[in-house]
Amino acid sequence: MTDTGIRPVTGIISAQRQREGAGFVVRRPFPTGQVSYVDPFLLIDEMGPSDYAPGEAVGAPDHPHRGFETVTYMLEGEFEHEDSAGHKGTLRPGDVQWMTAGGGIIHAEMPSARIRRDGGRVHGFQIWINLPAADKMHVPRYQELAAADIPVGRSADGSAEVRIIAGEALGVSAAIDTRIPITFQDWTLRAGADVRIDLPASEQAMVYVFGGALRVGDGDQVVGDGQLARLGAGDSVRLRHAGSGPARALLLAGKPLNEPVVRYGPFVMNSEAELRQAFEDYHSGRMGEITRQATIG
Repeated sequence: MTDTGIRPVTGIISAQRQREGAGFVVRRPFPTGQVSYVDPFLLIDEMGPSDYAPGEAVGAPDHPHRGFETVTYMLEGEFEHEDSAGHKGTLRPGDVQWMTAGGGIIHAEMPSARIRRDGGRVHGFQIWINLPAADKMHVPRYQELAAADIPVGRSADGSAEVRIIAGEALGVSAAIDTRIPITFQDWTLRAGADVRIDLPASEQAMVYVFGGALRVGDGDQVVGDGQLARLGAGDSVRLRHAGSGPARALLLAGKPLNEPVVRYGPFVMNSEAELRQAFEDYHSGRMGEITRQATIG
């Protein structure tokens, strides 16, 4: 008998491979022509994995953001970043940057100088999360966690492991503070793994598989590499290992804002008037600029 508390799979979206920024390759389950967003998530980009030859690596040069948050999660390689508020740093494997763009910021993200010079592999995620109307003009802020500082949970038999960026699982809670209720977890499941994760019924949930395969829910639905499973109502998520090698997946969930979404490129607002104001503020320089002595890196 199916447990009514476990969320069923209501749909599968296959990620589309495309180029973004200055030409870096991403796998994107949404937004696409079929799915614009999954409230409160606006975009999921899996960056790579891409193997760059010397001088080949590209990223996202200076660009603005307003009205939402960007979460960058590195798996392999290094990304350097800097912004119009004078913040800069390097993200290495396992590191997370949670940037609340709020009222506006100019941002640049590029593979590190080492990778641009010598080549190397880049793999990671950037995920956009909408902000409620009351927070869209919030002062920008950053939360950055090194890989060693991200809480990790493990099942009793060791077959499942989770890095908890937001939310909680297996008795472990995240260190990140979010503006709205968000779950963001990186799961690794090995042979025999069968885990059930409690999740508030108020949050809309999905699972994106980026390695191997797993079964989601109580049925026999197998979700494979590059597929996003949208989940229905319930108060928990069940993940089971499938296939041969280890499975890797992001569990993402958030409380829907249920507000109008008016977006164009790097601006996400609630009305056309607010969107026009964002463009005016950007073009007039009110969002600032990145001041640098030399190119990033």
